[in-house]
Amino acid sequence: MKFVSTRKALAATSAETVFQGLAPDGGLYVPLLEDVSGEAVNCQTLREAEEFIMSKIFDDLPQSVRTDAADRLLSRFPEEDPIPLVDVCGMKILELFHGKTGAFKDVALSMLPVFMKYAANGKRVLVLTATSGDTGSAAMQGFAGVEGTEVVVLYPNVGTSRIQRLQMTTPADANVHAIAIRGNFDDAQAAVKRIFADKAMNDEAAACGVTLSSANSINTGRLVPQIAYYILASSRIGAEFDVVVPSGNFGNILAAYYAKKLGAKIRKFVVASNVNDVLARFVKTGVYDPGENFTVTNSPSMDIRKSSNVERLLWLLNGGTVDPEKASAETERLMRDFADKGRYELNDEAKARLFADFEGEVASPEETEAEMRRVKDECGYILDPHTAVATFVARKLGYPKEGVQTVVAATATPYKFPETCLRAFSADVLDNPPKSFKDLETLPIVQTKVVDVCDIDNAIREVFRR
Repeated sequence: MKFVSTRKALAATSAETVFQGLAPDGGLYVPLLEDVSGEAVNCQTLREAEEFIMSKIFDDLPQSVRTDAADRLLSRFPEEDPIPLVDVCGMKILELFHGKTGAFKDVALSMLPVFMKYAANGKRVLVLTATSGDTGSAAMQGFAGVEGTEVVVLYPNVGTSRIQRLQMTTPADANVHAIAIRGNFDDAQAAVKRIFADKAMNDEAAACGVTLSSANSINTGRLVPQIAYYILASSRIGAEFDVVVPSGNFGNILAAYYAKKLGAKIRKFVVASNVNDVLARFVKTGVYDPGENFTVTNSPSMDIRKSSNVERLLWLLNGGTVDPEKASAETERLMRDFADKGRYELNDEAKARLFADFEGEVASPEETEAEMRRVKDECGYILDPHTAVATFVARKLGYPKEGVQTVVAATATPYKFPETCLRAFSADVLDNPPKSFKDLETLPIVQTKVVDVCDIDNAIREVFRR
């Protein structure tokens, strides 16, 4: 498999895309993947699904690396059924939250360290990660103690849940670092991208024997493993289905889009947004316009206005698999519009492709908590607020439709959001937390650094100069 960048069609191997994270042209790497949608695929276990995806996209990585990555993933999830598919209120809930930190990010971030260690080939790597709540803790867990790597997580000082914050501030491994910023996720992500593009900063890190990379879903090593659980869901269902994904940085639903191209029987992709609704508006209009308003909500992992992975979708919508150079030129134009005007609009052909595959809607914080109550009262199932956004949006749009099953990606455990659950249910319904969550309450706080956005670079320098 060969990869190219979304802006100048720069070619790269799988290992290079993992090691670099962001492409040198400022874009993201995308696989030159043959579209085989409609072909049968049958993977009845998570291992089979991951091996299948890696054989299609990471086929130039040694088999031993791919096997080690799958082994590491399975060692960190329940052995019997790592990703259950359960019936709840007429929909199927794909439970992606049974890893160490209780969020879907644990799937890919259990595998990325294996890919990264191979790609680094003995070099020291500093993995920069922006997080709105879940990626940071999953990255710290995934890379904790991994030789040759340092991890720096940038997270908003205000907005994460107490549990999310504890998951980032209690890890004591010497190679993991959490830094709170006086800003939001967009500020953190912008800083990561800017640092990657800063030649002087990269040269300074190199002089210290360090290469900068990323654990965000801009990295192919984050995105590729996520495709597998949609292949697994499709194999288990054995028929066409619609998928609803609570969406922030767009990586999870993009993984579903790739899964369809590799044979998953997905009919429609439904983007579920909170009131930071740029993605829902985009899939309705073909116009990406973050606007000026940013709201801290009860679904904090979706409090994002500038979603990186949309750039990969732009490339696909503009015919990237047929004419990569033409698609890259159009994607570069759109991203230039975004830099200059703060917004961009798809051409008519790309809009038609977008509207054919995607829908989107919004749930307010009040609607989210009402949905949590409804599902518990009617079905005895407790949703986390992000998944409640998804089930609310699904119902609002009339799913399930036309006898086709609806699969909702459950992206986090409710135990990560006890404050919201207490407010939604007016009672403590979280009576059996996982041991890792119980332990958080007694662990000392060791990650205490808080910086202004303008001081992020110096905070990063402190780490790679150690």
